[in-house]
Amino acid sequence: MRVLVTGANGQLGSEFKQLAEESAYKFVFCDIEEMDLSNKDSIIDFLNKNPVDFIISAGAYTNVDGAENDVELAKLVNGVAPGIIAEFCRKNSTRLIHISTDYVFDGEFSTPIKEEATPNPKSVYGVTKLLGEKAITQSLDNYYIIRTSWVYSNFGKNFVRTMLRLGAEKEQLAVVCDQIGTPTYAGDLASMILNIVKEVNSGNDQPGIYNFSNEGVCSWYDFASEIMKLLELGCKVIPVNSDQFPTVAARPNFSVLDKSKIKKQFNIKIEHWSDRLLTCLEKIKNN
Repeated sequence: MRVLVTGANGQLGSEFKQLAEESAYKFVFCDIEEMDLSNKDSIIDFLNKNPVDFIISAGAYTNVDGAENDVELAKLVNGVAPGIIAEFCRKNSTRLIHISTDYVFDGEFSTPIKEEATPNPKSVYGVTKLLGEKAITQSLDNYYIIRTSWVYSNFGKNFVRTMLRLGAEKEQLAVVCDQIGTPTYAGDLASMILNIVKEVNSGNDQPGIYNFSNEGVCSWYDFASEIMKLLELGCKVIPVNSDQFPTVAARPNFSVLDKSKIKKQFNIKIEHWSDRLLTCLEKIKNN
């Protein structure tokens, strides 16, 4: 069984590289140097030269604020490339698992968001990711689209690593308290995706759109406070409203995802975000 992972140098791709060391599957990894997601010819050429059974589409333009001024590139990578990959999968009987985001929603919810909720993105990033979802669903019937939120890991740039740096530099730090969601440890996301690959190969094949994050609910302020507490950093975290902390791109105020569907379909147990944060921090300290 051959599995291709795009976005190999990102957080999720890095987690797959670690899992690949002990996996029975044969992995192929690529990033922009091998397959430029903004270039159709580059995508098709790489896919033709590297036949696989599954494609895990983790590559994306993820700079949420940068996308506001880099609309065309974000559209090509997030909106157009998934459709090109999906069309290739349709023609070559290749299975596709694509990673999407809570940013396809506007955040105007008060209860966990189900997969069938109507998307209404507020940012260019969210708009382009939704375009990618639509391009896939128009080309394929047997796709898996995984929407996730607040992804972090011990690899790359993310909220946790930023808080570690600022917590060591500053005596106090202002973090927004009115944006609510659930952090997702990239290692858990990668393991869950490989579980889907295993289940599909075993005959438990229920394609569609699924939500995945860790369990629990918090604000960015809660998240930052937990990081400081677990590492015993002296930095005081100050809660502020998002209107006091303006960003170029709008963020959803509420993006807690309902995970009932994926837990029922694949019989998976999901860990609480605070427990997995501790796991990630331990890995960072040991590196």
